[in-house]
Amino acid sequence: MSVVTVQLGQCGNQVGQELFDIICSDAQEGQRKTYSAASCERFFHQTAHGDLVARALLIDMEPKVINRSMSMAAKSGRWSYGESSHFSQKQGSGNNWANGYCVHGPRHRDAVEELVRREVERCDRLAGLIAMMSVAGGTGSGVGTYVTQCLRDIYPSSFILNHLTWPYGTGEVIVQNYNSVLTLAHLYQLSDAILVHENDTVHRICSQLLNIKHISFSDINRVIAHQLGSILQPALTADSHGAYSRNPLGELVSALACHPEYKLLSMCTIPQMASSSIAYSTFSWPGLLKHLRQMLISNTKMEEGIDWQVRPPADSGRSRSLAGGSFNTSLANLLILRGKDVYSAETGGIDDPALYTSWLSSKEAFSLWKSPVPFNKYEKSATLVSNSQALLRPLDDMVGKAWNMFASRAYIHQYIKFGISEEDFLDSFTSLEQVISSYGQLC
Repeated sequence: MSVVTVQLGQCGNQVGQELFDIICSDAQEGQRKTYSAASCERFFHQTAHGDLVARALLIDMEPKVINRSMSMAAKSGRWSYGESSHFSQKQGSGNNWANGYCVHGPRHRDAVEELVRREVERCDRLAGLIAMMSVAGGTGSGVGTYVTQCLRDIYPSSFILNHLTWPYGTGEVIVQNYNSVLTLAHLYQLSDAILVHENDTVHRICSQLLNIKHISFSDINRVIAHQLGSILQPALTADSHGAYSRNPLGELVSALACHPEYKLLSMCTIPQMASSSIAYSTFSWPGLLKHLRQMLISNTKMEEGIDWQVRPPADSGRSRSLAGGSFNTSLANLLILRGKDVYSAETGGIDDPALYTSWLSSKEAFSLWKSPVPFNKYEKSATLVSNSQALLRPLDDMVGKAWNMFASRAYIHQYIKFGISEEDFLDSFTSLEQVISSYGQLC
């Protein structure tokens, strides 16, 4: 089964290009015929000459980033984008969600839907769609939200995963919190699951783990793509009976988004290090999983700086909210192990009932995928995708900042002139306050 990726705006197109590059490079590494075939079927179709073409659409209101992404893919010599798989105009959305959602989206709906239909028709069977975008800007967030709405209308029974890049806490766009509130509130009604990467966290990974001195957006995007690839590449699931999973998005959503009130997914990957250090490092499964468990319960997204003092509460009836302490309660977790001796790994530490909410058994809440094939040159690696309280604080902070601006009526007129009313803002705030309350009460 195949996955169609829709890359939206500058961020979505840059991350998407890095993702396909990592997936293709990983699939073609060494002697891994079955793995490679499963990966290529999932993410690429082949031309009559055997060339790999990404099952992807590139959408932006300006052509510059799309042209660069297509050029870089072609120059790789391993894969390319389809010649007619892109759509762009000559004017962007000006970092205004309303301009993207109310103007550009509806204006170009027919053209974008036709691109999607053609790509889906190339699939023997559609596993689902991934929409990749930022929540801060105008095109990625506004047009991205509108396109997700169109995807839900056209493919009501297909799985839709939104991958969102969360902006830096400071220093990007003055209205980024407005855009983020409107994006998340709408996507919560449209998407099956929302997987979030925070720029601040990825920046720290680049600086502290990868030792990059002058961090570029390309460095940020490559880390995000590596983590996404570690989820999306073929793996053996509990129900795959020794064959690589045929429906990765369906398996992912079923494992993690088991309640419509809880759709926010975060992730962490271990190890992550500079490529020059990989050959000189050795890892054991007990060590990797011990660190990963502590990263989960202390809500730490990377190995450096883990708080080893955090422990699951002894009294399961006591409040365990992040707002009142440091323990990160999980609703559901998906652990993905890749590499050497993967079948000998003992995962009981992450299967511990003390880590999970009391109203869902750990057997239902914990899922495990494995692949004996190493990923992206790491002999052993582990990825944890978590539906937990991990995003509660950044979500609460973002809504609070947006509300303070809204209360002073800052920049509201820029949204009203494109068709977003104050009632739309209030509905979005109400929706996300409910999400914050739900995650805050996990115990």
